[in-house]
Amino acid sequence: MFNYQRGDVYLIQEHQTQGTEIKKTRPWVLIGATPINKARSTAVAVPLSTQAKEIPGLSIQVILNNISSRAVLDQIRAIDKKRFIRLEGTLSDGEMSQIDDGLREVLAL
Repeated sequence: MFNYQRGDVYLIQEHQTQGTEIKKTRPWVLIGATPINKARSTAVAVPLSTQAKEIPGLSIQVILNNISSRAVLDQIRAIDKKRFIRLEGTLSDGEMSQIDDGLREVLAL
């Protein structure tokens, strides 16, 4: 149904959360390699938030459909594809490059 391309942003339903996890439907950007995203039943992603504070290295500002939000890089998660609702758009190469830089910092790579 979807292509699961790296950099794509999908609206994902987050239910059955635990502890401090946020329980709502919100956009997530795929950060995993496209071939892996397509082959597995899960995809690795980080959430986008319009409420996240600017924290250098932990949140990266992105624009999706003329709305400014932040990719929250320390909330990396493998998400089951059954949770995917619809494709919202795709981030630019520049935004993905910034996300890559931030992920290297978060993961100490």
